[in-house]
Amino acid sequence: MKDEVSDEELKKVIADFLEMGHAENIFEMFRRDVRYYTWVGELLDDERFAVRLGIAVLFEELKMHCPEDIHLAVPSLCRTLEDALPHVRGDVVNVLGIIGNDTALEGVRKALEDESPQVREVAGDVLEDSR
Repeated sequence: MKDEVSDEELKKVIADFLEMGHAENIFEMFRRDVRYYTWVGELLDDERFAVRLGIAVLFEELKMHCPEDIHLAVPSLCRTLEDALPHVRGDVVNVLGIIGNDTALEGVRKALEDESPQVREVAGDVLEDSR
């Protein structure tokens, strides 16, 4: 009988690997199973800075090697942009900027009206860099 790993356990493994700096392992997971893109917002809503930094590194790699799939993370990221803590919202804006498609940049433009001045600043920087 095969033991199945729950989605919650997989999310924990992904976050833990990112915290340890193993973005290359997570990159391979994302290449093999696109459903992980739908978890990105939830993964970014982690209290550990190294996990959030790992997501940014991961998306830089995914953009280079799997640009056709990265848009799948946008809905998850936009949901997180609405209800996360300000430092997480800033990280979300950064990842949306890495994705850089029209829908992602629409989320970044919304962040220009965020209540947090830091989030607004990140959004402005991302939009400036996307020109």
